[in-house]
Amino acid sequence: MNETYVEVLIKKKTPVYMTLLKFVTIMLTVCFALVGFTIWPAWIIAVIIGIAAYFIYMNADIEYEYLYVDKELTVDKIMNKSSRKRIASFDMSKMEIMAPIKSYHLDSYKNRTDKTTDYSCGVEMQPDKRYVFYYDGTQRVIFEPDEEMVKAIQMGAPRKVFKD
Repeated sequence: MNETYVEVLIKKKTPVYMTLLKFVTIMLTVCFALVGFTIWPAWIIAVIIGIAAYFIYMNADIEYEYLYVDKELTVDKIMNKSSRKRIASFDMSKMEIMAPIKSYHLDSYKNRTDKTTDYSCGVEMQPDKRYVFYYDGTQRVIFEPDEEMVKAIQMGAPRKVFKD
């Protein structure tokens, strides 16, 4: 049996506003809890803000895991290194083209109005390691594979994958 298995883990950069929002909600929770000792309804507000702080805390630290197994790419979202959720699965036989994000091979696709989904770190690095692939004529997917994953995908679809 000839299966290809490649796994890549990418940490998404946490935006500054999420860090600030996390800090503000925790401080408001503490303040309303302290006020709740004298004014009882403040406890209700503290609990509500505390629940909001929990969800903000869970969504502030996000990682993406790409798993390429036998011509299928799955993307999982890992929240706060504790909760995992499968967010996408792509059959690479339906892929139209895959190339680096600034490749000249993608020039003929620039005017398309496909839905764009970003599963990368969210920041343009130097050199930019992000890749784009167009899937099933409806979706543009940005992700950040390593060299081993690019080679594995290229072995499965050699005329559709470009490395420039």
